[in-house]
Amino acid sequence: MQKFNVTGMSCAACSARVEKSVSKVNGVIKCSVNLLAGSMIVEGSATDTEIIEAVVKAGYGASVQNENPIVKNNEGESKEKSETSLLARRLLSSVVILLALMYLTMGHLMLGLPLPAMFEAKKSLAFILQPILAAAIMFINRKFFISGIKGMINLAPNMDSLVALGSGTSYIYSLYILYRILMLENDSGDHLYFEGAAMVLVLITVGKFLESISKGKTTSAVKSLMKLMPDYAFVLRDGNEIKVMADELIAGDVVVVRAGQQIPADGTVIEGNCSVDESSLTGESLPVEKPSGTQVSASTLCLNGYVKIRAEKTGKETGFAKIINLVMNASSGKAPVQRIADKVSGFFVPVVIGISVVTFIVWFLAGKDLFFSLNRAVSVLVISCPCALGLATPVAIMAGCGVGARKGILFKTSAALENAGRIKAIAFDKTGTLTKGIPEVADILPLDGSAAEEFLLLAAAVEKGSSHPLAQAVLKKAEGRIFPDAVGFENVTGSGVSAIVKGKRIFAGNESFISSVCKGNIPEEKMAELGKEGKTPLVFASEDKIIGIIAVADSLKEDAVSAVKELDAMGIRTAMITGDNELTASAIASIAGIKTVFAGVKPDQKSEIVSRMKKDWGNVAMTGDGVNDAVALTSADTGIAIGAGTDVAIDSADVVLVNSRVMDAVNAIRLSQSTLRIIHQNLFWAFIYNLMLIPLAAGLWYPLFGWALNPMLASACMSFSSFCVVTNALRLNLFKMKKSVRIKAEKSEKNGNPVKEEKENMEKTFNVEGMMCSRCEAHVREAVGKIAGVAEVVADHNASKVTVKLSADVDDSAIKAAIEGAGYKVN
Repeated sequence: MQKFNVTGMSCAACSARVEKSVSKVNGVIKCSVNLLAGSMIVEGSATDTEIIEAVVKAGYGASVQNENPIVKNNEGESKEKSETSLLARRLLSSVVILLALMYLTMGHLMLGLPLPAMFEAKKSLAFILQPILAAAIMFINRKFFISGIKGMINLAPNMDSLVALGSGTSYIYSLYILYRILMLENDSGDHLYFEGAAMVLVLITVGKFLESISKGKTTSAVKSLMKLMPDYAFVLRDGNEIKVMADELIAGDVVVVRAGQQIPADGTVIEGNCSVDESSLTGESLPVEKPSGTQVSASTLCLNGYVKIRAEKTGKETGFAKIINLVMNASSGKAPVQRIADKVSGFFVPVVIGISVVTFIVWFLAGKDLFFSLNRAVSVLVISCPCALGLATPVAIMAGCGVGARKGILFKTSAALENAGRIKAIAFDKTGTLTKGIPEVADILPLDGSAAEEFLLLAAAVEKGSSHPLAQAVLKKAEGRIFPDAVGFENVTGSGVSAIVKGKRIFAGNESFISSVCKGNIPEEKMAELGKEGKTPLVFASEDKIIGIIAVADSLKEDAVSAVKELDAMGIRTAMITGDNELTASAIASIAGIKTVFAGVKPDQKSEIVSRMKKDWGNVAMTGDGVNDAVALTSADTGIAIGAGTDVAIDSADVVLVNSRVMDAVNAIRLSQSTLRIIHQNLFWAFIYNLMLIPLAAGLWYPLFGWALNPMLASACMSFSSFCVVTNALRLNLFKMKKSVRIKAEKSEKNGNPVKEEKENMEKTFNVEGMMCSRCEAHVREAVGKIAGVAEVVADHNASKVTVKLSADVDDSAIKAAIEGAGYKVN
């Protein structure tokens, strides 16, 4: 994929012309031009030189974009500021001259202002000065004429062509009238129209200036991201600390970072420690401690301390640069919804010129004078607005992508931003997506008469060669202990593992796998009980008997329930697709509020389920974080990757949630829906504007109502239309993220009015010693739950805490007595 900057485009007709020209180059597979960004993405084998030549031949300029998105943005921002500044200077000087011209042409007639004595004595001087002043304004705004005439020469007329024709025709017509006044002395001068020719240019420049300011605001979110990268870095070279440009860093450099400085590269802390604000990447404002040996990322801020970092990824290779690249690619691309506008834009300007010519001929043949007929034709030219059509989609896409990036939601393409808003159903992976992805051992249940400690060490020996999260939970539980050696490790993808321990092959995995390799009977009741508690049982067995079960639990993310409720309220169906067993999956899904569960699914089956969902439910999104989700993410209409997941999942997805929050999947859909609404509103305005006002400008309603549109008013309308489209897109900057709701205050009726209960006054926490496993937690819950006034009991043996939620006042001593009566000690 090659990226280029394109200059000289003024409307959708220009971008369509560039696309058409480049698409004809041998080797070009796909070409997408973004009018707003002034950029072009080309796919294929054509060389940069061939592509640039095609753009130049079409009448525009092109250059290869800088590969480093951060450097490119600095250049682009400078260019954008200079363009806005140039428009401001053009507008100011044009207005000053226009005021003088209006004074000469209309001041004395409409306002009764006196003309200078020299003009009163010889009025022909006033007539002669008018074309000079108008010509000065035309020279200041010569860009319209240069671009417009080029477009007509290349048989690709654009918006500038319409402006040039409208203003130029008025000027030439006025010169003809002036000739009659001065040479033939048979015209009063009332029909001189130099101020009209100049006013058209000034009003359109006003529109362009406002449009330029608004377009700058649509990209403000992206620009704020760019500014998070430091310009300079301090590097140790040959024992000396020197200051270099951040983009000049190379892998292996030792970078010095002090408090208050931003980290310029991805790398590892090799000396010192500091607190880092990682909100630029994760959105979380809480500082993260970075001692020696930990990873740090470019763009994050060192809050305190002093560290030396070994740079590993610099410039365009940093994670932050890749995030910016994603945003810029999405902003530069073209959404499918834009195809209609592109097709119309391709023939819009030639059709308008044709309508203008026909308008002039019809009115002139109908008996109207040259002035009236010409005014109608010029009004048609200057009121038509291909700009609004061309900007309708890209301004909204750029604003949406920028807002998403600022909120931690990355759309990889403009099509992804559009498609996410059409989702009818969403499927979630369980582990790491709906849950925290950090499973912990909850129960150790030996079934062969061995001690719990002995069984745990055997299990750890078998699982040592596995990278599966459940295996890691077992190894973490056995951490610090010495367990037996294991050889002959074998992995059965999606099912289990086996290894030889103490001369005997031991198998570990799910129920179906163990049933296929072991003759012993699996305790179904115990498996069902653990599953109902939302735990995943790992069964360990030899070829002839079941050795034991280790139950692993992975708790839901805090915002999972809120996210599912929000999706239900939006009318979007939810499902869970997981490789976990059905009982555990159903328990987790029930807590989350998900009704459709596909459990025991192998990685290669996930995409098949997604395909079935698409057929039955419509547009489907898949949300996941692991390698085993990659194919399903690709199969879905929209793949949503959890940002903390694997690179494979992120590469396969269309949307990346940097902060790994479930609620952000909801926010991505909502942002897409908001962007689609803006696009549809913009396209509706652009089409309706032209459909309604071109007939009005042509004088279609003049015979019925006497409505005739002045060219100056027509040019003001044209400028206003583009400004409205861009300003409407700015409303996306007001988009608010949905926040997760962890505890929702219940309501009760008191005197007929809903009253919020004070939850914080109805909750008590006790420190409890002696709880060793989930069975202990169950004993405590059962004992305390029998007390009148207790609404809920939450026991956590890992934290040695019991939290009791009350519906009425209960004395602490009663709760303490119940816990101690169950065999545990309250501190």
